[in-house]
Amino acid sequence: MHFTRLGAYATEELPIISRGEGCYVWDDKGRRYLDGLSGLFVVAAGHGRKELAEAAAWQAEQLAYFPIWNYAHPPALELAERLAGLAPGDVNRIFFTTSGSEAVESAWKLARQYFRAVGQPHRTKVIARNVAYHGTTMGALAINGVAGIRTPFEPLTPGAFHVPNTDRYRCRTCAAAPACTLACADAIEDVIEFEGPDTIAAVYLEPVQNGGGAIPPPGGYFARAREICNRYGVLLVSDEVICAFGRLGYWFGCERYDYLPDIITTAKALTSGYSPLGAMLTRDFLVEPFLEGNQSFSHGITFGGHPVSCAVAMANLDIFERENLLANVRDHEDEFRLRLESLLDLPIVGDVRGAGYFWAIELVKDKETKETFDGKEREALLRGFLAPRLFEAGLICRVDDRGDPVIQLSPPLIAGSEELAEIETVLRTVLVEAWKRVQS
Repeated sequence: MHFTRLGAYATEELPIISRGEGCYVWDDKGRRYLDGLSGLFVVAAGHGRKELAEAAAWQAEQLAYFPIWNYAHPPALELAERLAGLAPGDVNRIFFTTSGSEAVESAWKLARQYFRAVGQPHRTKVIARNVAYHGTTMGALAINGVAGIRTPFEPLTPGAFHVPNTDRYRCRTCAAAPACTLACADAIEDVIEFEGPDTIAAVYLEPVQNGGGAIPPPGGYFARAREICNRYGVLLVSDEVICAFGRLGYWFGCERYDYLPDIITTAKALTSGYSPLGAMLTRDFLVEPFLEGNQSFSHGITFGGHPVSCAVAMANLDIFERENLLANVRDHEDEFRLRLESLLDLPIVGDVRGAGYFWAIELVKDKETKETFDGKEREALLRGFLAPRLFEAGLICRVDDRGDPVIQLSPPLIAGSEELAEIETVLRTVLVEAWKRVQS
């Protein structure tokens, strides 16, 4: 199993999820759980969507597979045109992958080859943020800012550097200031200058950072980052593997925060998980060097643009538009935030942060000092108690300490007041129990 302590199941029962419907899933014993993480930020349209299964079946009967190497097929063409129409500005070129990691790595490869093609071959390096998760393939892993995931596979692909993230709750620079000073954005310029402006190819930023727990940007952050990239001729990559397709209430997270990236990386909610598909969306100018003569982007993936996955994505986007899922997120965002913020009266809850249907609760040992838990305490609290107890209480979410200890919540975009109330109720019950254990 992926990212799983396999030895744990030598003595513990393995949870087996056997079916799903709407915002809920059932295990093989018939117990029901609210899917408060959309599988893995994936099942945006909800579980059990018959029309998505039917779209896959119909396409498989027509053309189950054909590569998009020197060929095309209708589902890939139709989906590419649709995505270009939804994406902002002149983000009109689509390169299909099968996962978010592949999309992130494809963006690095495109940036490198583009700069080589336009006579700037020394631009090979990239910048990302601390604790930011960008994937697990070797290139994406280098961009990844989560030390615990990187370390077992070192040495990594060279050329990736990291700057502070936008976690205001833990910021050592301006947490006590009336507002963010944007030193976190200025750090991007510092690295560019230190490494040499003519060596930097791209900066990777998530609209809301996943690693560390749904960390939103301060006002003006992306305007500053975009200005810095423009000034030094560096590409801005908006990693939206989680944030695209409604998670923040918009088709793309960059729309919410009003910036135009040069590349957008996506996956997850593009098909609501009914079939694997990712994509790299780029501005027109990045493809221009490959449109003449015998030039080509020297990269390909066997299952990229798979016809069945593209057909599912088209049907999934139909659901988004027909049921107005983006508006549902925007309509319920304040309610979701207020329900989670109500938990701030608990001694163990230090911070609540996020946007749209993408939130995190940071857990603390001391609310006044923001003292966090040490390694042994985290193990006992998160994995020893919270993870199994939340599951037992009927809520699937994520407990995580890749940064500071958090509970992450990201329900399907179809969720409404009833599901949000259930999330709040379960969290309050379990967190009260958790604090009693901490005290004892």
